[in-house]
Amino acid sequence: MAEKRFEKIYAQGSLSGVDIWLDHATGVQYLYFWSGSGGGVTPLLGRDGKPVVSPLPEG
Repeated sequence: MAEKRFEKIYAQGSLSGVDIWLDHATGVQYLYFWSGSGGGVTPLLGRDGKPVVSPLPEG
């Protein structure tokens, strides 16, 4: 099976919470906030206001 595109790299909370997801295709990290049956997702931004991007493996 091919590697999954998205990987959860951080999780916090139980009744509501915050997760950080990494997109392996682009290196962009996403912040996902959830509470009960609702939630939302947005690119994780650094101090400079630009998206946080993890280095991608060569190849």
